[in-house]
Amino acid sequence: MASEPGTTTDTSSARLDLVVVGNGMVGHKLLQALADAGALEHVAVTVLGEEIRPAYDRVGLTSWFERRDADDLALTSREWFTDQGIDLHLGDPVAEIDRDAKVVRTVGGAEFSYDRLVLATGSAPFVPPIPGAEGPDRFVYRTIEDLEAIAAAADRPEVTRGVVVGGGLLGLEAANALRKLGLDTHVLEMAPGLMPVQLDARGGEVLRSHIEALGVTVHTGVSTRSVDGDEGVSQISFAEGDPLPTDIVVFSAGIRPRDQLARDCGIEVGERGGIVVDGTLSTSDPAISAIGECALFEGRIYGLVAPGYTMARVLAAHLGAQALGAPAPDDAFTPADMSTKLKLLGVDVASLGDPHADRTDPDTRALVWDDPVAGTYEKLVVSADGSRALGAVLVGDASAYSTLLQVITGTSPVPDEPALLLARGPQQGNGGGASGLAALPAEAVICSCENVTKGSIEDAVASGCSDLDALKCSTKAGTGCGGCVPQVTALMNDALRRAGVEVSTDLCPHFAHTRADLFDLVRINGMTSFAEVLEAYGSGAGCDICKPTVGSILATVVNEHILDGDRAAIQDTNDRFLANMQKDGTYSVVPRVPGGEITPEKLIVIGEVARDFDLYTKITGGQRIDLFGATVDQLPVIWKRLVDAGFESGHAYGKSLRTVKSCVGETWCRYGVQDSTAMAILLEDRYKGLRSPHKIKMAVSGCARECAEAQSKDVGVIATERGWNLYVGGNGGKQPRHADLLAEDLSDDELVRAIDRYLMYYVRTADRLQRTSTWVEGLEGGLDRLRAVIFDDVLGVAAELDAAIAHHLDTYECEWAATLERPERLARFTTFVNAPRVADPTISFVKERGQIRPGTKVLAGAVPSDGAAGVDGVPVIVRSKSQELDLVKVEA
Repeated sequence: MASEPGTTTDTSSARLDLVVVGNGMVGHKLLQALADAGALEHVAVTVLGEEIRPAYDRVGLTSWFERRDADDLALTSREWFTDQGIDLHLGDPVAEIDRDAKVVRTVGGAEFSYDRLVLATGSAPFVPPIPGAEGPDRFVYRTIEDLEAIAAAADRPEVTRGVVVGGGLLGLEAANALRKLGLDTHVLEMAPGLMPVQLDARGGEVLRSHIEALGVTVHTGVSTRSVDGDEGVSQISFAEGDPLPTDIVVFSAGIRPRDQLARDCGIEVGERGGIVVDGTLSTSDPAISAIGECALFEGRIYGLVAPGYTMARVLAAHLGAQALGAPAPDDAFTPADMSTKLKLLGVDVASLGDPHADRTDPDTRALVWDDPVAGTYEKLVVSADGSRALGAVLVGDASAYSTLLQVITGTSPVPDEPALLLARGPQQGNGGGASGLAALPAEAVICSCENVTKGSIEDAVASGCSDLDALKCSTKAGTGCGGCVPQVTALMNDALRRAGVEVSTDLCPHFAHTRADLFDLVRINGMTSFAEVLEAYGSGAGCDICKPTVGSILATVVNEHILDGDRAAIQDTNDRFLANMQKDGTYSVVPRVPGGEITPEKLIVIGEVARDFDLYTKITGGQRIDLFGATVDQLPVIWKRLVDAGFESGHAYGKSLRTVKSCVGETWCRYGVQDSTAMAILLEDRYKGLRSPHKIKMAVSGCARECAEAQSKDVGVIATERGWNLYVGGNGGKQPRHADLLAEDLSDDELVRAIDRYLMYYVRTADRLQRTSTWVEGLEGGLDRLRAVIFDDVLGVAAELDAAIAHHLDTYECEWAATLERPERLARFTTFVNAPRVADPTISFVKERGQIRPGTKVLAGAVPSDGAAGVDGVPVIVRSKSQELDLVKVEA
């Protein structure tokens, strides 16, 4: 309970006064556990948080960079605390604990009395005590404020390189963030390999190869001596070797428990830090408990969310019993399994049990599957007699994680042939039958964060949970780190099917067909309009799901202009205007630049267009130039100039081929072994305009150094001395996936034919908005089946797939060139139907770094332009009239 500074509060209330210091993930889990148990009726809870916002998902911290919105990470709202009767205080750290008076005091002078006090203060990043570690452009990676500071630094034009000190879990997360910010990224690790705690030496090597293929430079076995630079950072110096120039440094070299409050008030702490607790999470003071990364249990700090959540649940049970005056429960925290599965820079990585047991215990044997071509590594350590599984390492493919976890924790027995537990072992692709969710016992833990078993999930489905949201609410499975969601979904669907419940695969309420079925119906029956399809196979008027889906199918099968007939009305917003709508209502213009190759003359045209129409200009990671800020009425005029200069639509607005990225290959690069640019241009010209269930990205690298990042693309091609290796099913973005090797050493013709069939098989059979990555993962029979379809024609459809590509090539036309030829198509490009030459008065811009940006949000550093109107003190540019648009002139 709170009191005015300098006074304490009367604690005569019958309710237990509980003060929780810290509102991180574990501290918040304690509050949720108390609320779920109904204990808050008997406990008056005060929460004191150092940060300015309530609990957020620190495990998913890197996802903040996608939208830079802290609300996306929030675990709950401030209203939740009010609804639960919890007194929340943020932004005022606790300064001291008075154990005699049972009072905590904050930096701001507030005092709070307690009957029970919980320290959930977490950990702090470890910054090595080296010269120059403190100062401008030196960061840690722990809070949203840290990320905001890193992003602000990376946005400065002079900042081009960032170095992460630390090659563990958090260090690689930080490296991924710098890479996504567009910086030349380097990782420094003092140990001989990456993630030395979780991975063995070979596992670290395989992970390193994946990470370096993405353009991140890894330095292992290096000792940082100093960070140099007074005003900022100029370089990092090492104990040996040349210094490394850099603009910013992020320290992520481990964590240290935040135990200073406990030290200051005389509570026992460990020799190397951490607040000593027993199985009930009590400290040396029975009135004070500690949970999470600040707690030291049996000499160990538990730095994962799952053990922290277990601590919170155990403590909640004891606090609830104390509040009710009931006997203490039997609940106790025991040494927790530290197995973990995660995705680092798009690479699946898992560490289970003791991954180093084969090195420390001579009575063990290691079963290893090392596939350097596929980039996968699996190691299972068993006892000499094979009866016990002690630890495992998985890199590149972690599909065996759930099964291995059960045998390592003793939930399931080790099979007679332990090698069958490896996903890519003797029976590659299915884990030898011993693997897989179906083989797991009911007591197998599927969600480690919330300790949810397979049986609990199946029971919840039997009780009526028929969708993922309902299952999450009932069991909390998948609400922690989220890594188990695919397994939870698969278990739910399997349980529904076994219960006789049909798991709907309908496209939407208006079409009782899958997208693949609908595609075949349209193709076989030669349909050309949405009205035909709806009348024959649908009901009602259609919706926002089925209309664009059918529009995409028609665009592939018929390949007529998407704005003709009734097809215009069923397109997504972007397709309706052949441009991507931006947040302020303007549109982007993205001309195609095949393979990233462009002449100086075409560059000049783009520059002149951007200058004349005052458009924001940016070079993208897909090796083309995006122009932002065009109003809808300007689009035809802009495209007329681009088309006249020889440009075509880049289809950035459609679910279709986007780009084929390339390096310069053997033409210029001394490492190149094939002409990657020529191949990229060939592929982009061949597949441009091909409509598909989702966007498609490709890349061609001229050698194994992989500068074009082909293994992160839907279709990736890497040159070899003998031809081309073909990778499929890769994906960047929110859920990255490393592509799978489909075929090796293909000739030019073999490569093109394989990609033809692969793409058309995907277009025909994938679900709506399904990327190739999830499509490949879900294919029955996996890659072997895909190879059989493409190369062996086991389905007898190869001729149809070849014909479909031929039809696409015969009927392709640039959508913008075709639009400019027809006045009726151009008529839609106006802001106001009844005032075609009037500009949208809501659109405004400010100048920043010499270019426009939307004037709806003012950032520090925006530069005004003379004579512009003002918004929030920052001058803005308002386009007073529409760009002159004469349809006759455009047509001419």
